Amino acid sequence: MKQNGTLLNIPSIDSLDVEEVGEDHLFSSIETPLREDAFAMEDEMKIELIEKHFRHIMEIMGLDLRDDSLRGTPKRVAKMYVKEIFGGLDPRNKPSVTLFDNKYQYNQMLVEKDISVFSNCEHHFVPIYGKAHVAYISSGKVIGLSKLNRIVEYFSKRPQVQERLTMQIANELKVALKTEDVAVVIDAKHMCVHSRGIKDAGSSTITASYSGRFEDEALRKEFLGYLGL
Repeated sequence: MKQNGTLLNIPSIDSLDVEEVGEDHLFSSIETPLREDAFAMEDEMKIELIEKHFRHIMEIMGLDLRDDSLRGTPKRVAKMYVKEIFGGLDPRNKPSVTLFDNKYQYNQMLVEKDISVFSNCEHHFVPIYGKAHVAYISSGKVIGLSKLNRIVEYFSKRPQVQERLTMQIANELKVALKTEDVAVVIDAKHMCVHSRGIKDAGSSTITASYSGRFEDEALRKEFLGYLGL
């Protein structure tokens, strides 16, 4: 199957071992997998429950939570999960987008490069970090530059796989900008590769999505040239 200029080969999850799925970074949908009742519970209750369960995890590991340094860790982790690093799960945090007329009649690509990406691998809940580079060609409207960064940030603040993150950002930009002429490249490091398993600290992963006019090889090369790739 081809989606957003990227070839996808997604076998049935029933035919694969769960651990194999995790290591191979497969996913079944471009949408982040959420239960229907994902937002039925208030944030404060989520924080309270996560604190309780994370405290239990620390106790199982043998840590002494009477220690001054560890006593507040369960609450800190719970607040961080709900309010910070996984805040992109909540649609209420989705950035609002205002379009402006392209008064200058600028009809070439606009590139925003080196946007910071901080996410977490959904298979091991350890960091993914790197840079996103996005480009679009106006269909008559333009967007404030900071909104490009905020869209990247919003979808990054979820348990993710990099392939899905790339396509989510690209799809949101196409909807927001009302154009198919969008390109997204992410170059990121995965701590699940660096700090465990193979422990290869020098590698990074590059994913890309090209659609509309960016499927043209010459335009794609121009975009990548701006990135030094």
